[in-house]
Amino acid sequence: MVCIRGAVTCDINKKDEILSKTKEMLLEIIDRNSLKTDDIVSVIFTATRDIDKAYPAVAARELGITKAALMCFQEMYVEGSLEMCLRCMVSADNNLKQTEAKHVYMGGAKILRPDIN
Repeated sequence: MVCIRGAVTCDINKKDEILSKTKEMLLEIIDRNSLKTDDIVSVIFTATRDIDKAYPAVAARELGITKAALMCFQEMYVEGSLEMCLRCMVSADNNLKQTEAKHVYMGGAKILRPDIN
C-alpha cells in the first residue's frame, strides 16, 4: 500500500474548473506512479474554503475511479495560506514502496512542496 499526495490550484470557483483541475491532478498522479484505476483503494480530497461549487470526487468518478472510497473535506483554514487549492491523498494497492511514490504539486500549489518540484 502506498499513499500519494497531490495538490493543484484553481483559477476560479466554478464547477467545470474544479472538475477539470481535479482530473488533471489525478491523471498526473496515475501516470507518474504507473497506477491503474483498480489499484486505487481510496482518495481523500480537501478544498480550501473558497472552493464550493463542486465535489472533487465527482471528477474521480468521471475518470472511472468507481470502486475506491472517496471523501471530500474542507481544508483547515490558516491565515495567509494558499487560496483556491485542491489537495488529495491517494491510497493505492500496488508494488510501489512509500519511498518510490511520486507526489504531484501543480500550478500555484508547487509552492507547497518546493523540495519535490
